Amino acid sequence: MNFFSSRVAVSFCAVLIITQLYLYAQSPVPESAERYAQEGQAALAAGRIDIAEHDFEKLRDIEPGVAEIHATLGRIYFQERKFEPAVRELKVALKQKPALPKIRTLLAVAQSEATEYQAALPDLEECFHHSTEDADRHMCGLQLERAYTGLKMDQKAVAVALEMDKLYPSDPEVLYHSSQIYGNMAYQAIHQMSVVAPNSPWRYLALAQASESQGAYSAAIDEYRQVLGFDPHHPGIHYRIGRTLLEQGRRAGAGQDQSEALKEFLAELEIDPANANAAYEAANIYLDSDDLANAQKYFESAISNYPDFEDAHIGLAAVLLQRNEPTLALAELRKAIALNPGNEVSWYRLSQAERAAGDSGEQAKAMTEFRRLHQEQLNRAPATRSKEPAEITKQTIDPQAAP
Repeated sequence: MNFFSSRVAVSFCAVLIITQLYLYAQSPVPESAERYAQEGQAALAAGRIDIAEHDFEKLRDIEPGVAEIHATLGRIYFQERKFEPAVRELKVALKQKPALPKIRTLLAVAQSEATEYQAALPDLEECFHHSTEDADRHMCGLQLERAYTGLKMDQKAVAVALEMDKLYPSDPEVLYHSSQIYGNMAYQAIHQMSVVAPNSPWRYLALAQASESQGAYSAAIDEYRQVLGFDPHHPGIHYRIGRTLLEQGRRAGAGQDQSEALKEFLAELEIDPANANAAYEAANIYLDSDDLANAQKYFESAISNYPDFEDAHIGLAAVLLQRNEPTLALAELRKAIALNPGNEVSWYRLSQAERAAGDSGEQAKAMTEFRRLHQEQLNRAPATRSKEPAEITKQTIDPQAAP
């Protein structure tokens, strides 16, 4: 599986000063060779790779025994993505002068790009695990993932991806390739399940989760129900069906009937009464339908099983406010804020509760903090906002609340 784009290894491609080589040569240097060396170096400095290639090819033909010329030409071919001739020239350079700096590493990277994975492995492994230069380790890690994947050594590719994620947690290139490796591993596992156990509940569960993550909600629900066909009491399945039904409804538009999702959450609680997420989702649906008694019951159930459930505290506060119990609502909101001071929803509802309690000073303070957090959210770059689907339905501010 080949999914890597080429990345020029800048740290491996330092220009070799060929003219200096001739100053110390024991035999006279042909005038044409000196000219090609100077013109080639000038072309490299100016970024004219095509001209540099021509000059160094001529220079190689005149002086075939000079390792630095082969190394520089190999570097030029590498930059041009001509990986097979790059490998050829770098091998010659290595044979003529094994001590050339970083020549083995650049050769290994070129071999990996040329799909000569087995030959590339030893030096890529050495570079990734022992290099003291971050740029070298970064490049070798990516190429090592490529080589392991190409050789179907998937477990080793995953191990390198995990290590790369630790070393470069904010590098989008690293994260992209890691996602490809993890996805490939998941695909291989599902494929293997289809071979060894085509009617296994675990295969249907894997398929359902994959379908859900891709937004194929109807298929996901069908596959989750297949799991229940094998095991009607399998924990978590009714909850996943309920969540999928909610997502399906939200994609279809406002005003969707949530009764089927509610049935699934209640069914989950019959199997696992301690499932705080299922209780929370049921409470949200009851709140939306103005069934305050059941909303309070299930929010409190969620909190009893998971005391640090921030959104459940916020949801319970909303119920208490509607039941004209602002003092109790304030207590729940302060718990939520203690868990997460940066949630604008908590501060907005706190301002509502303070107003209902008659404390205009505290209401103003809460509203000021809400506005500050709300503006921060608006100013945040779109790329930094999470696009991942939430595991639960998050509490939100009222549509008219935005200042």
